Parts: sequence; structure tokens; C-alpha cells
Amino acid sequence: MRSHILGTGSYVPKQVLTNADLEQLVDTSDSWIVERTGIRERRKVAPGEACSDLGIRAAQQALAAANIQSADVDLIIVATCTGDSPLPSTASLIQYRLGASRAAAFDISAACCGFVYALSAADAFIRSGQYRHVLVIASEVMSSVTDWTDRNTCVLFGDGAGAVVVGRTEEEDRGLLSVHLHADGRLSDLICVPGGGSSFPASESMLAERLQYVKMRGNETFKIAVKTMEEAVREALAPHNLTMDDIDYLVPHQANIRILKAVGQRLGLSMEKVVLNLDRFGNTSAASIPLALDEAVRAGQIRPGSLIVLAAFGAGLTWASGVVRW
Repeated sequence: MRSHILGTGSYVPKQVLTNADLEQLVDTSDSWIVERTGIRERRKVAPGEACSDLGIRAAQQALAAANIQSADVDLIIVATCTGDSPLPSTASLIQYRLGASRAAAFDISAACCGFVYALSAADAFIRSGQYRHVLVIASEVMSSVTDWTDRNTCVLFGDGAGAVVVGRTEEEDRGLLSVHLHADGRLSDLICVPGGGSSFPASESMLAERLQYVKMRGNETFKIAVKTMEEAVREALAPHNLTMDDIDYLVPHQANIRILKAVGQRLGLSMEKVVLNLDRFGNTSAASIPLALDEAVRAGQIRPGSLIVLAAFGAGLTWASGVVRW
């Protein structure tokens, strides 16, 4: 027995924030942003719209696609680094609002790798026989930790959510074939939000120093991202004696088009096999892979029998990959 994705869903806020809009906030331009990131627009939550609101909408779509009722969900895992509040978990809030009264619920914080980490946890619960249906949600309100005065980071991030329902399959050649997770805390300062936790609690000085926002060392992050994502894809394929020619689609974390092109070049993988939507949604952290996955499934790109590889890197530093036979 192994786990299989039974249905996918996604949701993005209605407000579109274009590069032209950002030109009014910081010293930047549409051409500069597109050339360096590939991003043309991103979505931003409305006032009062929280992480759980996005996650619920994506979850409802995934449940409908899987033909599963919320009452049949055994476990809800939410991958996020921008939850509604430090506690309770965002997963618990979603559990209540979905009416999934039988489900256990918890959050996972692994930044941009959060979805793959959560998928790995779901896979373990399914394989153990403990649960039949696990709802995995990745939801991010990155605008809540974005410094709109920092031209290097504010152009990157967007808000959104993606979700999958994971269940059992007895088919040997179908489902989640393997998942690989990694972390290196020595590189934790490459991408971080320093303030707001127990290390730098909320205070006037924390706010004055703008420690509640994302800080990123871009050039170093770029190099490590390319290296770790290439390694992650190769690691995912090796146990199954698969090659790049066997891949139908790579569904990567949507961080930066230059990173993804560099990874594709190193792997010898045509960009036609890389699922992309960062031009419309930017970097949505943990939500980026399931958001892109749902779009590709609904567009008919990914269909039964497709071999797909998931690959991500993110704060922590973390990197992860997985292989799925659809």
C-alpha cells in the first residue's frame, strides 16, 4: 500500500498587484522585475483576509475533486509560515470551519518546502495504516511579512493557497513513489524573519528595526537554490532508476525564473516540461507547488500515468523533492 493524491485545489485572492503598482512604492520597474525574476504580477489578500481563509477555499476544491466529504478526513496538515496567529494552529481553525470534526490537525513550518514536508508526513500516516484520508493544505499570506520599502524583496512574494487530498492506493505503479527531505540550519540567516518570536518578541524596537519582515541574502540564496534543487531532483529519480527523459513534468517551487532555468539547464530538462505560474502569482512560499500542481491538473497537462517530480528549497535552509506517478 502507498499513498496517492486523490484531488487537488487552489485559491488566490482577488486583488492583483502588478509590477506597475510596485513602481509607485519603490524604485523599480516592470522590465527590471521581469528580467530578474520572471514575475509580472502577484495576488494580495484583502483587509481581514487571513491564511485560514485562503486555505479553506483551496481545501474545499480539493475535497470536491477527490469526492471526499469533510467528515471523512482523518487528519489536516497545514504548511505555512504565515499562519493566522502563533497559536492555535491554523490547521485547527480550518478543521473547525470545514466541519471535519473527526480530524486531527497540526501545522508544519518549513517555509517554501512546507508542502513537500507535509506531503511526506501524510504519506507516512497513510502507509502506516493509521489514517485513510489526509488533507494537506499549503497557505501563505506573504504580504504580511513583506517589507514594502525593500525593493529587493517586495517584488518577489504573493499570497495564495493550494491543497491536496491524500489517500490509499493498492496500485504498485501509482501514487507517491518517494519523498526526500533535507535541512541545514547553518544557513538559517539566508532567508529569515528575525522578529516576532521568542528570540525577538514584539516590541517598539523590533518594529523600528523592521525585524517583522522577510530578510534575504539574494546572491547567496540564488547559488544554493540552484545547487540544492538540482541535487534534489536527481536524488528523487535515482532510487527508481529513472532519468530526465522519463519525467513528464517538473513542478518546482516558484521562486525565480532564473533559478528554474538554471536548474533545467543543469538537468538537461526542457523548460516545456517545467510547470510555471510565477509570472502571475510570484513566490507564494509553501503554496507555490500545490498551486501550480492544481493548475496543471485542471488544464489537463498532468493526467493519469504522468510521472511528475516535485522540488523545492526554502528558508531553514530546507530543500526537498518527491516523485509521483499520477
